[in-house]
Amino acid sequence: MCMAKICITLASLSGMLAVIFGAFGAHALRDKLDGYAFGVFETAVQYHFYHSLALLAVGIIALGQPQTALLKGSGWLFGIGIIIFCGSLYLLSLTGVRWLGAITPLGGLAFIAGWACLAAAGWKLLT
Repeated sequence: MCMAKICITLASLSGMLAVIFGAFGAHALRDKLDGYAFGVFETAVQYHFYHSLALLAVGIIALGQPQTALLKGSGWLFGIGIIIFCGSLYLLSLTGVRWLGAITPLGGLAFIAGWACLAAAGWKLLT
């Protein structure tokens, strides 16, 4: 139950931040960023939303299933991915500091691993 509570709460807060960042980008940054930087910001917002929903799914699944290491790992990996992938893209778009793009793939790997853990957890739960 604790894992479900944490995942659902963090997913909700993460989704709220994605809405705030999306609105900020659309209203405050559209005329301030060049096309490349604005596209990077939009990508960050999209992945932030997708993975907030993924984290919510993990929490909902955890409500009815015993805590498995795979499910717990999936939640952690989605959270880490949001911070590293989306965070680095937000910073890159706002600051123009290009080396931040070098750490973005680490967040992408966390997303991929999170989905893999979720798939494996689903497979185990349904067999």
